[in-house]
Amino acid sequence: MKRNARIAGLVAATLAATGLSTVALTSSAQAKPSHPVPAQTRAISDWHGAKPTIVLVHGAWADAAGWTPVIERLEAAGFPVKAPPNPLRGLDSDAQYIHSVLEQIQGPVILVGHSYGGAVITNAVQSDPNVKALVYIAAFAPAKGDSLAGLNGSQLGKTIPALPVIATSYPNLDGTTGTELTIDPAQYPSVFLDNELPLDQEEALAAEQRPLSLDAVTETSGTPAWQTTPSWYMVAEGDHAIAPALEEFMATRAHAHTVEVNGPHLIMLTNPGAVTDLIEQAARTTSR
Repeated sequence: MKRNARIAGLVAATLAATGLSTVALTSSAQAKPSHPVPAQTRAISDWHGAKPTIVLVHGAWADAAGWTPVIERLEAAGFPVKAPPNPLRGLDSDAQYIHSVLEQIQGPVILVGHSYGGAVITNAVQSDPNVKALVYIAAFAPAKGDSLAGLNGSQLGKTIPALPVIATSYPNLDGTTGTELTIDPAQYPSVFLDNELPLDQEEALAAEQRPLSLDAVTETSGTPAWQTTPSWYMVAEGDHAIAPALEEFMATRAHAHTVEVNGPHLIMLTNPGAVTDLIEQAARTTSR
């Protein structure tokens, strides 16, 4: 209770400084709306017309396979799904790559980002009329001029311990040397999954993690797509990679329809049903 009150106070103070209002942080095992969410007017089985393509963008220290339980549910509901690889080399170049994927899809799109993938989708669709909604799953939703380093280093970002990253080098195409970051494999299960999955699965995910370039961490964001595109946001209340208080702030700043779910950073693996429900809700609402 004291922790939630302290976090709520920090969120309120940060939002007040930006001229925004706030909502109370709550703890629940079920998805709980913290902002008004449009009523679901028809069941997914009663869908009229073609369903939008769901594009799922993974974050750092993961890959597209992390979406598998969500993809299975979406495809069972009849949605076409794409889960392209996120290069993780730089925010602008990664956003350009995802934009190139979107340009080759015909018809409406619901664009979903997890973690760093949220920053990518924020910068990928400034002028794409086919993208009907943005869905952030425990993700960064930066404003113009924000960087991941700046957000995580803010007062709200520091309400959780710093990430246990290991820095290594890699060669750039221009002959220079870049720096990339990985999560300490020994701490990956607790930081990303709160030890909610079987240990052998958690260890496999730690071994498979894809590193994030330091350039992607320090590069600043451009004009955010959430200013003009309707957005939805899932706050992972047990997140140890992005502070839940920071997630709540970014969701409120983006005027996103928000739910709070008791789960870890990789919540699409521990609670894929709730993640799928939020994506379907965005698709239903923006199809009318």
